Amino acid sequence: MNDHSFIQNPLAIIFMYLVQELFIAGLETTSSTIEWALVELVCKPDSTKKAKTELTQAVGQNRKVEERDIQYLPYLQAVIKETLRLHPPLPFLIPRKAMRDTNFMGYFIPNNTQVLVNAWAIGRDQDVWVEPSCFKPERFIDSNKVDYKGQHYELIPFGAGRRIATPEAMDMKDRLGITMRKLEPLLAVPSKSDIIA
Repeated sequence: MNDHSFIQNPLAIIFMYLVQELFIAGLETTSSTIEWALVELVCKPDSTKKAKTELTQAVGQNRKVEERDIQYLPYLQAVIKETLRLHPPLPFLIPRKAMRDTNFMGYFIPNNTQVLVNAWAIGRDQDVWVEPSCFKPERFIDSNKVDYKGQHYELIPFGAGRRIATPEAMDMKDRLGITMRKLEPLLAVPSKSDIIA
């Protein structure tokens, strides 16, 4: 087998690109969510202070947060849920196809119709959320049962059903792409504050 046999095999090339796409998609959605969470926390000092206090009490200041600590960090979990509600990694979920003629919320959807779910609009639906444009992690403290794992359709940043893809003065404009990234990268300049004390 020579060095060029891989390049000449179309299936190998397709597989290589597929693996690369999956790897990049995982990194991209994670980094996008972290960036949006930081943006929201920088803009909301009270939320930052609550998250810092909770982390200090649950984990301390001398060690890293570990997976076993997450159950003791309800406010931080609420921050992530609220970030995913306002800024889903994929504004439109992976397209689906109707398997049969169906009616949904008064709309007829014929068999084989491609269906797109707008997770961004669902997360900002004023019929579901009080003050939907505001970043309020507390909304998930009071209704802790709402989760992003596909069981509650008011929060489905990773989809739902069998094919769910779960993970376990600032510019707030965003741009469309595969993921919702900030139009301008996050740049936080520290200043003296009682939050960081």
